[in-house]
Amino acid sequence: MKSGLVSDVDHLLADQIANWPLLTRGIQGLRASQTRVERVAGRDVYVRHIPHRIVSTTAAVDAASIAKRPCFLCSSNLPKEEHGIPFDSEFAIYCNPFPILERHLTIVRVDHRPQRIAGSFPAMLRLAEALEDSFIIYNGPRCGASAPDHMHFQACSREMFPIQHDAQGVSGPSMPNYGRRVFVLRGRNALKLAEQLERLMDILQSVTRSDGEPMVNIAAYFEDGVWTSFVFPRGKHRPKAYETGERTVSPATIDLSGVLVVPVEKDFIAIRGPEIEAIFEEVTLPEHEFDDALVRFQTENIL
Repeated sequence: MKSGLVSDVDHLLADQIANWPLLTRGIQGLRASQTRVERVAGRDVYVRHIPHRIVSTTAAVDAASIAKRPCFLCSSNLPKEEHGIPFDSEFAIYCNPFPILERHLTIVRVDHRPQRIAGSFPAMLRLAEALEDSFIIYNGPRCGASAPDHMHFQACSREMFPIQHDAQGVSGPSMPNYGRRVFVLRGRNALKLAEQLERLMDILQSVTRSDGEPMVNIAAYFEDGVWTSFVFPRGKHRPKAYETGERTVSPATIDLSGVLVVPVEKDFIAIRGPEIEAIFEEVTLPEHEFDDALVRFQTENIL
């Protein structure tokens, strides 16, 4: 039986698809997308060609560009056809008009504040529990968020979520030989898990000597009374292949979780597993820094 919020989202999606042309086109674009599988470090990665994601993939997120545009997540700037539903008292749930996966949602802070995860882990875990059919996404302001000026999460259906299956049987806090570096945190106590996530962020900030929030992508889901969170610490935002114009690929949480978004057809045709693995390796945290953070996380008896 569906939870109350999942049922509310069903109604929201049906209404918005019927009444918001931009979302209608986005759903049609998703249904027309091409998908194939590549092997990356012995695991399946879905390579998905979705032309309408070009805007997000190539979004200018430098301070000067952000300052020149109105915030497109503030309620006062939304299209007149776009409507949402509340979550708690702090967030509103909207349909993402440029979907990557089924039931792609954007969960937006009702007040305008910068994209920062500190203090919002409990909300992320509550969302995961309330949307039990979905995984919740956080893209850091310097590694995937196309609106780094306004705090938000995303959510997508778990039907295509490879890392969930890849992590089965993993009991430790990391996934060795995975082709990208990731922390895995699980627990039945949401408060304790949120504290662990906050502490991990502190460790990453120390290890990377970050000015502000360390670069991270995070995914979380809830199943059988257990929350699972994947934290991808980042070494850089975009790979060299993007910077040189060779590939229009800019990995964020969904990509690192096993669904690589490729908006340009020639790249979709050409890209192969070894290149994907090299891109993941390039953008996630260098091995020596990851190992340092992992040791500290383990020895401080966080787990």
